[in-house]
Amino acid sequence: MTVPTTIDPSAWLVKYLEQADGDTDLAREMLKSFAEVIMSAQASLQCNAEYRQRTEDRETSRNGYRTRPWDTRVGTIDLAVPKLRKGVYYPEFLLNPRRRAEQALMTVICQAYIEGVSTRRVDDLVKAMGIEGISKSEVSRIATELDEKVSQFRERPLDNGPYRYLWIDALTQRVREGGRVVNLSVVVATALNNEGKREIVGVDIVTCEDTQSWTDFLRSLVARGLNGVELVISDAHGGIKAAIGTVFSGTTWQRCRTHFMANLASRVPKSSWDKVSTLVRSIFEQEDRDSTWSKLGDVVDRLTEQGHGELANYLLDAADDILAFTTFPTEHWSKIRTNNPQERLNREIRRRTDVVGIFPNRQSVIRLVGAILAEQTDEWSIAQRYMNVASLKAIPSAKVQEAEPRPELEVVAS
Repeated sequence: MTVPTTIDPSAWLVKYLEQADGDTDLAREMLKSFAEVIMSAQASLQCNAEYRQRTEDRETSRNGYRTRPWDTRVGTIDLAVPKLRKGVYYPEFLLNPRRRAEQALMTVICQAYIEGVSTRRVDDLVKAMGIEGISKSEVSRIATELDEKVSQFRERPLDNGPYRYLWIDALTQRVREGGRVVNLSVVVATALNNEGKREIVGVDIVTCEDTQSWTDFLRSLVARGLNGVELVISDAHGGIKAAIGTVFSGTTWQRCRTHFMANLASRVPKSSWDKVSTLVRSIFEQEDRDSTWSKLGDVVDRLTEQGHGELANYLLDAADDILAFTTFPTEHWSKIRTNNPQERLNREIRRRTDVVGIFPNRQSVIRLVGAILAEQTDEWSIAQRYMNVASLKAIPSAKVQEAEPRPELEVVAS
């Protein structure tokens, strides 16, 4: 602390709680006090002597304080940072830049606020964060630094291949463009590298999810080094499927089971859905490839007997796509038969982007989403492996898959 205090802790606490915004002021004051106590202790260590202590071991002494604003979740706090007569004390562990995603979020919010295109939600958030006084030049400086880091992440070489599995998906974001608010799609790709760990290999923003947009996106991944893909997991959006066939010729496509079940539900009366869904889900609960395809035949027969001939045909038509995972090692099945890992990632992105609501431009979307994904990739790189490395060697190549045709099933007449 700058000056030792003898105030009664109870009186100090009551003082802040009695104020209208006592909770916020108390949190700020407690955080400020805690930070300054730590900085004082660190400065004493650098001086090799306590504050005002006379000793021959002292290497330098205090020389006042400098005020440094510190942006926190409870607002901006003015910290008194100790200065030294010799050398420099810098509380790096406290005053280092924000994590990329949080810094990106703050920058996007401030940009929208300064440019006058923010929503009421953003205006309230800026005030709550205590940063309404931030200048346009400061926002521009931070944005430039972040854009460079995100650009490096998006353009880095993909040299941890082969990438056997690839999950791709998209999510919609609202952006101000041409004087109006439009819906744009953020496309994201996650791959499993040769260490059995996931990494975000690509992110971009497109006007619409058509075949050309997906083809350009996937080709950009290949150009950066994506190779060895044996299975691509996604929903059944026509643009995605066609692009996969164009860019990854010969690669197997797995239609997301979760999305398929949702599509199936739209074809079944609500009164029958519980029975139908239980039957269809049983197909995916088998222990090996042969029993899975055998179960499919049983389910098709039962659906036909129950008067659901059209559903039986729909299931048969989708069989090769929804059961593509059965060609791969059984220990991988739960992770490759759906796009759920990508959906969880999308939820984390939306948790951050929903704070903004409407982005001021496309670059601000890339800045925030790119920062989130860069951090997620960093976390995955030090986390446990998503799949065992030894099991990756058991993944069959496209040629081997072609040599193992799936059982033939009779199409039911509707």
